[in-house]
Amino acid sequence: MNFPLIAVLAATLTVATPLIWAALGAIINERAGILNLGIEGTMYAGAFVGFVTAAYSGSLSLALAASLLAGVAAGALMALLTVTLGVNQHVAGIGTTLLLIAASDFTNRLLFSGGSQQVTAKFDRWFAGSGLFSQYPMTYVGLLLLAPALWWVLRSSGFGLRLRAVGENPEAADAAGIPVAATRYAALMLGAALMALGGSFLTLSLLGTFTLDIVSGRGWICIALVIFGRWKVWPVVAGALLFGFTDALQLQLAITPMFSAVPNELMIALPYLVVISALAIWGRGVRYPGAYLSAYRRA
Repeated sequence: MNFPLIAVLAATLTVATPLIWAALGAIINERAGILNLGIEGTMYAGAFVGFVTAAYSGSLSLALAASLLAGVAAGALMALLTVTLGVNQHVAGIGTTLLLIAASDFTNRLLFSGGSQQVTAKFDRWFAGSGLFSQYPMTYVGLLLLAPALWWVLRSSGFGLRLRAVGENPEAADAAGIPVAATRYAALMLGAALMALGGSFLTLSLLGTFTLDIVSGRGWICIALVIFGRWKVWPVVAGALLFGFTDALQLQLAITPMFSAVPNELMIALPYLVVISALAIWGRGVRYPGAYLSAYRRA
């Protein structure tokens, strides 16, 4: 049997791309001490807004910008709830997800009668063909630009140091003159913008259409990836690639004759089982940011 390793590795990069963008956004949120369970909804809104903008304007650049703005708006909503109003972060995140998914689906029914519609254009792969390097632009940008840039920002920049200070000890950060609320607002809006762009990859690059449940739980996977990676950029990227590899592998195994007796449901569950197993092994005893899940109000 000739196993198509190159094809599986190429698919790995494609599958991992939206996870990388969204999980890196989640790192920014959680480094500031905020658990954002609105990732799923933010990705969903980014996918839908990008799709609608591309369908009506025909401009992919405008569609990406619209997705980014949708993410910023979602992040601002989370910030209003968790930073300004001090709402429980679990409730705020789940509520945000439900609101954004419902709003997207409702608008989709109004505009397109609930059906999917082909986008007039979508991003082409660079280095067209079937090789490993035939990938979409967002894959290259995410791996070669976004991840290194975020690693440097969190490690060495003034913003990164302020972000980490707020996430570890907001009282001490406030005493040192760091605006805690403003820093958390910026973190939530910037992180959500990356999540929405990750969602837009599904409609503007991969599929060219919008369908109900298009995100399919990727936002929840990102939450696990951040814990698995212990809030560090490169381990989180490695976790996304691991999920992408197992997902691509199960697709290949499903059409391989010698695995035809394996139930299809088990094949589909394989990537999620791998992530759960990895989280159970490497996620034990992790040190959370000091102010994780803690609202802060000035005395």
